[in-house]
Amino acid sequence: MSVSSQLDLFGDLDNEPQIVIENRIEPILIKDEKQISELVEILRKVNSFVFHIDEKEILFSTNPNDIYKLPASTSLSIFNDIFSDENKILIDHNIKSDVAILSKSGIEIKNKLWDVMIAHYLIEPELNHGLEYLTDIYADGNSEIRWQLYEKFKSMLSENNLEKLFYDIEMPLVKVLAKMESNGVRIDIEGLKQISDEQAKDIKAIENEIFDIAGTSFNIASPKQLGEILFERLNIKAPKKKTKTGQYPTGEDVLQKIIDENPIVQLILDYRSLTKLKSTYVDALPSLVSRTDGLIHTSFNQAVTATGRLSSNNPNLQNIPVRTEKGREIRKAFVPRDENHILLAADYSQIELRIIAHLSGDQVMQKAFREGLDIHADTASRVYNVALEDVTSEMRRNAKAVNFGIIYGMSAFGLAERLKISRTEASQIIKNYFKEYVGIQEYIDKQVNFAKDYGYVETMLGRRRYLRDINSGNSVVRNFAERNAINAPIQGSSADMIKIAMINIDKEMTSRNLKSKMILQVHDELVFDAFKDELDVLQEIIKEKMLTALPLSIPIEVNLNTGENWLEAH
Repeated sequence: MSVSSQLDLFGDLDNEPQIVIENRIEPILIKDEKQISELVEILRKVNSFVFHIDEKEILFSTNPNDIYKLPASTSLSIFNDIFSDENKILIDHNIKSDVAILSKSGIEIKNKLWDVMIAHYLIEPELNHGLEYLTDIYADGNSEIRWQLYEKFKSMLSENNLEKLFYDIEMPLVKVLAKMESNGVRIDIEGLKQISDEQAKDIKAIENEIFDIAGTSFNIASPKQLGEILFERLNIKAPKKKTKTGQYPTGEDVLQKIIDENPIVQLILDYRSLTKLKSTYVDALPSLVSRTDGLIHTSFNQAVTATGRLSSNNPNLQNIPVRTEKGREIRKAFVPRDENHILLAADYSQIELRIIAHLSGDQVMQKAFREGLDIHADTASRVYNVALEDVTSEMRRNAKAVNFGIIYGMSAFGLAERLKISRTEASQIIKNYFKEYVGIQEYIDKQVNFAKDYGYVETMLGRRRYLRDINSGNSVVRNFAERNAINAPIQGSSADMIKIAMINIDKEMTSRNLKSKMILQVHDELVFDAFKDELDVLQEIIKEKMLTALPLSIPIEVNLNTGENWLEAH
């Protein structure tokens, strides 16, 4: 099968134009079968090679000074034994696209993978990892560019103790993600249409309520018109500062501050939330279904977030809303691929809190987890100085906000805003918190001081987050860096944990030749299209691999649920 056909099979991998990077060395053009056979023999003799596919050509390079180019129409089956050699290293930029394209044409890459994009991501997570940028910064064009990047980044990974992350986690994960993208997810199109119709009615009803209160109709989506309605017609106290264009600010942060001034404000927030939900997900998802297999194929990105978390796009299936009832309804539309399958969701329970308990060594929090206590209720009893049985739902809710807020370096001001309490009360809650959880306070201080001394922080496995503004004279900028210093090792360790679990689960599923498929990762959650006859064994595999991925000094818990849709399984 030709490359162009292979690309057609998979679709537009990233929905981005291909950037052609020119090398100054003259490539060797391979045009006939004899030359192809000679290239195969050359490839057999080398331990590593560069390989790249785009819509125009196929590129091989066996050393920094030799580049071989083949027409895109060339069948790659002749190179099958080269791609099957587990001892060879295959080098490219964004290597997952190579894996995906070849997989679609029946060729499985068994080579050791070496992705210069992901290598640079580990070295400098917050910078640009595009090939054009890397070429400008690191390459001179006098030899094959990917070879230059490979040789440079290989030594940089070693110097920064990032080899384990690269070779044991990120590179094995490439094939897992390519497989997940290919597996795809089925959605209930008719179900989404019903949700869309219901939401349209709800939006119209909210719109009418807004117009009734305003005493006139207007364009709710227009910040100018909305500002005039709120602050002139209804005489709600206006923000002190207007926008650069002289309009009243009407962003969510502004509306939240005046939410109690008039019932129209909550209605506007509801209107915005529902219209965004409808346009972004309910109406958009059906248009993204593949005409080839009737499934949605998202793209998972390894080199986007600074913390090590995966991201998803085209479409973003990691951001399906779950906090509101209307948002959760969308998950109902994610269904098994056929009647022989059922959705299975597995997620870590409170994993970031467990990780901070582990990293900080805080005895109080660790004891709560070891005894299987409700961590938020236990925190509430300590912060409010009441017996555990006397903790109210409001106390627990507030304690939960504190527990998770602390992970993100939340201030008294932020807590007051979140809980709608006075700053004095928020300050007292935080003071009481750190009085009880002394180890957490020490961890925070240690992380911030380390970042100030070295300019970065690390996860449990050495993933780095550089914080170049940690010593900034600007307090806003510095405080932001300090919050990242606290959170990055926690969130990054959680990301590493689930990546290891994914690799080990996939390996076990493959070795047992299971029909079930891993289809989604949403931060701490994995979703599977489980073949019903394999459900028991699959659950055992998932639980065991998730529990042992990255052992902590306290128990780890994994929740597993099944359902006829994602909402039921979650």
